[in-house]
Amino acid sequence: MKKKVFVAAVMFGVPLAGVASTPAAWPAPSLRETGLYADWDTKTVDAAKIRFSPQYPLWTDGAVKTRWMELPPGTFIDAANPDAWQFPVGTRFWKEFTFSRRAETRLIEHTAEGWNYATYAWNDEETEALLAPERGIARSVVIRGTVRHGIPSRSDCRSCHEGSPQRILGFSTLQLSADRDPNAPHAEPLPEGGVTLRTLVERGLVRGLPAHLADGAPRIAATTATTRAALGYLHGNCSYCHTRTGELASLKFSLQYPFTEPFDDPPALETTIGHISKYVPSMWDAPGERVRPSDPDRSVLAFRMGSRNPVSQMPPLGSRLVDEEAVALIRKWIAEETGSPVRQPGEGKR
Repeated sequence: MKKKVFVAAVMFGVPLAGVASTPAAWPAPSLRETGLYADWDTKTVDAAKIRFSPQYPLWTDGAVKTRWMELPPGTFIDAANPDAWQFPVGTRFWKEFTFSRRAETRLIEHTAEGWNYATYAWNDEETEALLAPERGIARSVVIRGTVRHGIPSRSDCRSCHEGSPQRILGFSTLQLSADRDPNAPHAEPLPEGGVTLRTLVERGLVRGLPAHLADGAPRIAATTATTRAALGYLHGNCSYCHTRTGELASLKFSLQYPFTEPFDDPPALETTIGHISKYVPSMWDAPGERVRPSDPDRSVLAFRMGSRNPVSQMPPLGSRLVDEEAVALIRKWIAEETGSPVRQPGEGKR
């Protein structure tokens, strides 16, 4: 009898008191069944959900994003490896994308078998958000003119989130630092009730951080605000693929800002400046450098960030418009600061 009542409630969109927030089967057919909202009609988020905002947000064509996470009761995140946090089984993350209206809400859940991914597409009236097809939706909400947002396939989600040891891109040691970078492109103010690394440590939800990070306020060691913001942007937007230990490790091209290993210069300098790129733009007469000091016009990194040709664009997924603010920052950084040491005076290896 209970099963029949539950099925009917799902079909007709009736919330059931006492039904567990975690769906019995993955994925749930609608967002309302995932437990994000305490009241669907008013879109009131469950107070137990933890809201957060990364200091270096991932560019998605100017979408306004809202993010929440949930840990199973009595559990915590193991941050002994500050570059690859270990989340307990049952951890869940939601991320909502809004353009002219809500477009989609993504859900990631950690299970005993690994991470699962689902996306829910909102209708025009924002009264329902149903599970998107596994292949995604190529043309969703209008972004600008004739350009429409694309809801990714589940395989696209895996390719981004599982390309490096850090599965959750915006919930990490650097991203949640209490020392937030005011010059980060598209910097978001800390939302009301939003957590930082420091507050998570104080609440016992993040444990095991190495001693040099225990204050909860790590930052990129840079001599200028421009370099700090540039390295932070590359970390937040590119390092999920370009790491020393991920699937692309053989490229020896890392844009991650690590806290595990000591370094004189961070990988974004060490593996880019003066290194010939394997990718050669079709209109160039010779190979270029990943970053050519003081010359953004001959730096492949700047070229590919400024392209939305599917053959050359970077990142290869997730956006259809060039992030003009970030391109301007990276070009300024290359033109003015790539010949200078990035670390603070007196700071040797960490």
